[in-house]
Amino acid sequence: MPPPEQPPADGSDPGSSAPPVNLTKAEKRAMEAYRFDSSALERAAQAAKELERSRHAKEALELSKLQEMTRQQEQMAKIKEYEAAIEQSKIEQRKIDHEERRKTLQEETKQHQMRAQYQDQLAKKRYEEQLLQHQRSQEEVLRKQEESVAKQEALRRATIEHEMELREKNKLKAIEAEARARAKADRENRDITLEQIRLKAIENRTTILEGIKTAGSVIGTGLNALVTDWDKTLAAAGGLSLLALGVYTAKGATSVTARFIEARIGKPTLVNETSRFSILEAVKHPILTVSKAIASFRKPSDALAGVVLAPNLEKRLRDIAIATKNTRLNKGFYRNLLMYGPPGTGKTLFSKKLAKHSGMDYAILTGGDVAPMGKDAVAAIHKVFDWANTSRKGVLLFIDEADAFLRKRSSERISEDLRAALNAFLYRTSDQSSRIMLVLASNTPQQFDSAINDRLDKMIEFGLPGREERERLIRLYFDKFVLQPSSEGKRRLSVEQFDYGALCGVLAARTAGMSGRALSKLGVAWQAAAYASDDGRLTERMCVEICDDAVADHRQKMEWLSEEEKSRSMMPYLLDLPPLDQTTSGKVTITELPSGGEAPPKSKSAPKKRSPKDLDQEK
Repeated sequence: MPPPEQPPADGSDPGSSAPPVNLTKAEKRAMEAYRFDSSALERAAQAAKELERSRHAKEALELSKLQEMTRQQEQMAKIKEYEAAIEQSKIEQRKIDHEERRKTLQEETKQHQMRAQYQDQLAKKRYEEQLLQHQRSQEEVLRKQEESVAKQEALRRATIEHEMELREKNKLKAIEAEARARAKADRENRDITLEQIRLKAIENRTTILEGIKTAGSVIGTGLNALVTDWDKTLAAAGGLSLLALGVYTAKGATSVTARFIEARIGKPTLVNETSRFSILEAVKHPILTVSKAIASFRKPSDALAGVVLAPNLEKRLRDIAIATKNTRLNKGFYRNLLMYGPPGTGKTLFSKKLAKHSGMDYAILTGGDVAPMGKDAVAAIHKVFDWANTSRKGVLLFIDEADAFLRKRSSERISEDLRAALNAFLYRTSDQSSRIMLVLASNTPQQFDSAINDRLDKMIEFGLPGREERERLIRLYFDKFVLQPSSEGKRRLSVEQFDYGALCGVLAARTAGMSGRALSKLGVAWQAAAYASDDGRLTERMCVEICDDAVADHRQKMEWLSEEEKSRSMMPYLLDLPPLDQTTSGKVTITELPSGGEAPPKSKSAPKKRSPKDLDQEK
């Protein structure tokens, strides 16, 4: 850069004469534009000479070229940026144009829609008005038709009434004329009629007298012959005796034959289910009868197959099954059993398994069917035992809810019919039998009569399943109701991949206090939930939620039990139930399963001491 010019001391501009004082501002600016500074050129020439004499002149020239090229490139970059900005502005402008066009089209479409809706509304109004007008015209036509029909009906009714009145008058006139003619004829034929009546009376009297004479002569002749001839008298007496004997013999034979046919062909009315073959059941259910017959030829299976019980109870029941089978083979006397405990713990199932394992027939009765029979209950009980005594294999007679009619006679108020039925049952079970094994089942065994307790040889308690038994039951029913149908592929059922074993362990811990029947219903609920889902898929979450709902329902059922039921039947089993988890809206909260499906770890903290009041409230 050239050095700044130093103004002269007197304030005048060097190299130029002072402008005239009287110039205007525009002229002064024009004079300033044409002013030339010669000192700057001199300094430039001096700098060029110094640069030429310098040894770095070439490098300075190259540097100046590079600087110029750099400026040109920067200038070109700025030009490109400017062109890009111009293109961007064009694109933005096009976008704005397209947006305006789109808004215009939307507004036009909206206007068209509004116009179409308005026209549609107008058309609907016109159509409704036309329908209303048409309805009014139809109503008017119907009203006129009804009035016309009413007038015609009134005319027809008046015509019919007039015709009936004329017909009634004509009939009365005809009856009157006929009565007059008959009266006139009777008056004219009175003598003839009286003579006919007199002749008929004489003939009737003569006939009766002749009949009496003939009967008397015949009876007298017969009595005279019987009195005088003893052979005829003996023949008549023998004939009458044989006739009476034949009547009574036919009556007794018919009764015995009916009982024999009922015992051999049918089954008693008290028996609800039996494995014994009968012709009537074969006719009603041929396929079921054939399947039972095929199954009877198979080798007897384990008495506890498919029955999940506690180890100690399984050992006792297995000993009973072996003893019953050997008793049948050696034709010994059977022992009577009592199985008591909460409902749904496997009493009926074990009875069927025991009968099949030992090769006996089984018959299932219900104690509640005896009381409604009234006076016929005694005969029905005798028929059951007579029917059971005709079996060659022996019959396991299972009476479910036996406390319904085998109650205490001293403290319970029972009817005379029920007391007679109890006495009949005691009479038929007074001795040990080699054909009938009696198995009673009850939820309240303390209600049995003392004579019934005297006839029981073995008492077995079926308690609620523990945690291990519940886990085995859940595995069994999960495989039966979920895994097997899903593996067949024919049903709309599939299962999500998760650890079934760990899930069964967790659910076994949640279902404390539930019976085997309640757990089987849990398996059915899983299957129904899978069928109800959109894709037919059962997930782990669904299993846990359904289980928690079933647990909450079970606890509610236990709360509904009366105090007498809790104290007599369910209280010994309810005391072992764990406390409920925290609930929300009446349902048990769901504990999230950890990864891998493992059961949540147990807390090692010591249990809190509870007061007796809290324990009473929990009970």
